[in-house]
Amino acid sequence: MAANKPSVHDAFLAVPDTQVGQIVDGELYVQPRPRVAHARVTSRVGAELGPPFDRGRGGGPGGWILLDEPELHLGSDILVPDLAGWRRERMPEVPDAAYTTLAPDWVCEVLSPSTAKLDRGKKLSAYAREGVPFVWLIDPDAQTLEVLVLQAFEATQRYVVESVHAEQAIVHARPFEVFALELGILWER
Repeated sequence: MAANKPSVHDAFLAVPDTQVGQIVDGELYVQPRPRVAHARVTSRVGAELGPPFDRGRGGGPGGWILLDEPELHLGSDILVPDLAGWRRERMPEVPDAAYTTLAPDWVCEVLSPSTAKLDRGKKLSAYAREGVPFVWLIDPDAQTLEVLVLQAFEATQRYVVESVHAEQAIVHARPFEVFALELGILWER
């Protein structure tokens, strides 16, 4: 037994602010902050969905809390999706804390070559385990949006691809299907 070996959680706490640390399935994953083009896509998704859903502006239905890069403590995992949303009936107020233990109702992961395997694999499994009903996977390089919906299969839950949209499509994607999201806006540089 190694003396004074730091725990995975201690190593997580030591991750510098210039990187993103996550603990998934007992392993620490550390990546550099997203590149600017990745961050722009994330920002655009939030800018498009925020006014009608988070703020109820422009005739939108409201009823959501949308957050950029929230830290989620779900079971033994610490996850940081690019975007996440909670229906206000489940999260009436934004917690005054560094993280939340309440699983979101929607997660959006913007894929990059360095994160796609983790986002599509272990993180997706953790979201399924925690019952996150909807996951969007956005690939800026392929200019695609995949909408995944959680479904029960025998004694387990897993995601099925409900739809895939590409390039300049105008999308009505769950759980925000009342809104016409213009994908072309996400790819503009």
